[in-house]
Amino acid sequence: MPAMFELLAESPLFFLSFVFIVSLLVGSFLNVVIYRLPVMMERGWKQEYQQFFHPDSIDSTPEETFNLIKPDSTCPKCQHKIRAWENIPVISWLFLKGKCSNCKNPISARYPAVEFLTAIASLAIAWHFGFGWQALAAVFLTWCLVALIFIDIDKMLLPDQITLPVLWLGLLLSTTSLFVSPIDAILGAAAGYLSLWSVYWLFKLLTGKEGMGYGDFKLLAALGAWVGWQYLPIIILLSSFVGAIIGISYLLIKGKDKGSQIPFGPYLAIAGWLTLIYGKNIADWYWNWAIA
Repeated sequence: MPAMFELLAESPLFFLSFVFIVSLLVGSFLNVVIYRLPVMMERGWKQEYQQFFHPDSIDSTPEETFNLIKPDSTCPKCQHKIRAWENIPVISWLFLKGKCSNCKNPISARYPAVEFLTAIASLAIAWHFGFGWQALAAVFLTWCLVALIFIDIDKMLLPDQITLPVLWLGLLLSTTSLFVSPIDAILGAAAGYLSLWSVYWLFKLLTGKEGMGYGDFKLLAALGAWVGWQYLPIIILLSSFVGAIIGISYLLIKGKDKGSQIPFGPYLAIAGWLTLIYGKNIADWYWNWAIA
């Protein structure tokens, strides 16, 4: 194992290749998380509701195990069990031409897209930071953000099971000043949460509607813990700008009503990821532009 770390540290090519391959594998697991975690949460909510409001009507029959490990992945149409060689990230999908090997039912292109996106984003992190603790932490954050992006797109939900560990990890890392100091991280987390919380309540008082969810507050708090309070304006501006462009385009293309809900979490996640890498460059560019 020491020889492995030595090789990763001394060979940038090996380090980048290692991160890319591992992140491809993690991307495959993230596809499972993106689909199963919301289902697990919904089942848990229903079970809690039954136990609290209707304890006498609870069915004692044991439910089939359903978590991030079991049951094994199967084709949703024919229930064909996905074999190991059919689950190689990206490659298996290309080899099978995007179809189930048994029933030829189409397999969504989003599966390899998530895998490839995870690998490319992690590779960018590894390239930027180089071998070290910063890269390790930032790659883990990238994996979490990819999961949050697609869960929010699918379910309009940012699970506490991901956002809160990211928040606490950011605060813990600040004790070593890996990215920011403890004071900057604490202020970033608090300001991130309270800024969107304030916007939420102001919008609700003025319109009587909810403009965003509490998951967005927690996500911005988590990002604030990683980048510090100084870069929160960049995250908010970037996410609002990208969200406005993509949101308007989506409504125009899909022809949906202007009152349709659009998840804000993906834009926060993307903006936070970009700020972690390029926050200082963006801030320097802005001040140079403002002063010129």
